[in-house]
Amino acid sequence: MRILIVDDHPLVRKGITSTLSFEEDIEKVLEASTVDEAVNLIQMEKPELAIVDLNLGNEDGLDIVKSSRRRGVKTKFLILTSSVKKEDYMRAEEVNVDGYILKEAFAEDILYAIHVVLRGRKFIDPEVIRYKTANSKADSYLAQLTPRESDVLVELGKGLSNCEIAKNLFISEHTVKKHVSNILSKLELEHRTQAALLVNHTVNF
Repeated sequence: MRILIVDDHPLVRKGITSTLSFEEDIEKVLEASTVDEAVNLIQMEKPELAIVDLNLGNEDGLDIVKSSRRRGVKTKFLILTSSVKKEDYMRAEEVNVDGYILKEAFAEDILYAIHVVLRGRKFIDPEVIRYKTANSKADSYLAQLTPRESDVLVELGKGLSNCEIAKNLFISEHTVKKHVSNILSKLELEHRTQAALLVNHTVNF
């Protein structure tokens, strides 16, 4: 079995190579640091799996997936990234990658992900699934808010006081208090700090 590692950091590539050295069925580990280099290696070597970082300097690792798929290669793609941003995960989903795992994962987790993908199943890092689930729940709650309550919630996320929110939104402090009370009730929260944490978490993923 041949595996290609695509990362613009030599130390990361060495670390993954070291992790793969424990696998007896891996006959060759290839390395690339740019999109063109990776695409060419995939064409020539036809590895069973490519482990690709999303951010390759100023290049996008997903371009490797897109280009290779257009050429009809059968290589499977496992994204290995430090990003937990919703937009990055969604972009990877759009090009139908075979797996998505975070760089903070343990070596044995990365090996497990590789085996899952090579068996033809999809692997998503449990941390990403946790973020997705939490975000979906938050979205369902946030949908209950009126547009004005949503505005107030955004301001809460900035850590502003009722007085500061009132000035920013050109409403009275009494109205802000009423909105905050409604927000806490609808989101089933006990205090405004929880609301601030919720809105910031949702925006991040």
